[in-house]
Amino acid sequence: MLSMRTVLYCSLIIFLAGCTRRNVETITIKGSDTEVNLVLQLAEAYMETNPAISVSVTGGGSGVGIAGLLNGRLDVANSSREINNHELVLASERNIAIEHFIFAADALAIICHPSVPIDSMSLDDLGKIFSGEIQNWQQLGGAAGIISLYGRQSNSGTFMYFRERVLGKDYAPGIKQMNGNAQILEAVKADPNAIGYISLGYLTDETGALRHGIKVIKLTTEPGKIAISPLDRAAIKAGLYPLTRPLFHFSNGTASDIIRAFYDFEKSPAGQKIIAQNGYLPPSEAGLAFNSVK
Repeated sequence: MLSMRTVLYCSLIIFLAGCTRRNVETITIKGSDTEVNLVLQLAEAYMETNPAISVSVTGGGSGVGIAGLLNGRLDVANSSREINNHELVLASERNIAIEHFIFAADALAIICHPSVPIDSMSLDDLGKIFSGEIQNWQQLGGAAGIISLYGRQSNSGTFMYFRERVLGKDYAPGIKQMNGNAQILEAVKADPNAIGYISLGYLTDETGALRHGIKVIKLTTEPGKIAISPLDRAAIKAGLYPLTRPLFHFSNGTASDIIRAFYDFEKSPAGQKIIAQNGYLPPSEAGLAFNSVK
């Protein structure tokens, strides 16, 4: 039988533990697989500076994150694309006022297996490859070989961005849809006729070196113009690389104080250092001006 002193001691521990849990506020973030690892690192660093805040970060795709926000299950949706008209209509019907915050920028890189004897291509040819109009590397001056296409699943913001920015039509029926950037990267390494697209942050390893087993394709907006590599940071910042995009956070209504504090951390030198270390870029001036959360 427990003594009265033991009972009181255990009750005090439970009470104090309950107080601790009640004093911790939580931010729930879900969405873009392009952003998930980056935002997870930002969240971990932020929680070290503010133990009173718990930030939960998971992936699933931009569409999944936005759907979770519209269904009231999340505080913040990560998205590598803008919110679309259908989602805005749903938000209006549910009295949700979408606030957007651009915290970083990304460049979409085109990668091939190193055995593909092509170093650059036009945006037009890239679109023809992924729509199925060009199906053999020989059509682009390479050795004969049926082109293997690797892309993202349809709930991905990257899937939609690439379709709208590059194809302007549906993808080829034979494209292999992968769960994330890492899966595309590994698939391209293993397939001698492969081409795929991945986020800038997945191109390099922890030391900043290009990952082994891939070739990065330079892009030009028109035949005859200089082709630009996504590894050329100066060219990206100058707006010369054609597949550069903002990375978004979406929230419901005016961002709460705890969400705004997390955004402030992302804007800080410490946050921007983490963004750069992960291979991403700071938001552009246009992106900062576009933000509804300042």
